[in-house]
Amino acid sequence: MSETDSPSASTTPQALMGYHELLGMHVVEWQEGRAVVELTIESKHLNRSGNVHGGVLASMLDSALSLAGLHCDVPGNIRRGMTLSLTTTFVGPARQGVLRATGTLRGGGQKTYMTSGDIVDDQGRLVAMGEGSFRRRSGSESAHGMPDPQAEEPNE
Repeated sequence: MSETDSPSASTTPQALMGYHELLGMHVVEWQEGRAVVELTIESKHLNRSGNVHGGVLASMLDSALSLAGLHCDVPGNIRRGMTLSLTTTFVGPARQGVLRATGTLRGGGQKTYMTSGDIVDDQGRLVAMGEGSFRRRSGSESAHGMPDPQAEEPNE
């Protein structure tokens, strides 16, 4: 494993959800306390004004912020959570290019945790920011997680 493929900057199948695929989001970094989700803007993401719809931005933040508190290094195990609250502030428009949402763990305990983050465009301009409270589901309190019943062998 090279330094660029280190687990600290891993994208694991555990991070992916069908909803990510539906919107075209990709988890590009996931480590303890931090997650980064990217999305290439397509016409399906735009509102009638030609800007990325706020729901897309809120979804990106929800994913990055929640994943920041759910990382698990144990192969075949997973940690699951749910959003308790999410606050999103829309700062500027985005119309094209790649958006990058970064979530950072800020505090909490075994069950409930708080995160914050932002979305920037590929020019580094702030598009949105947010913070949230999340709850780890039963069995996900430990950093070791629990066996993922849907785990599959990678096709690669």
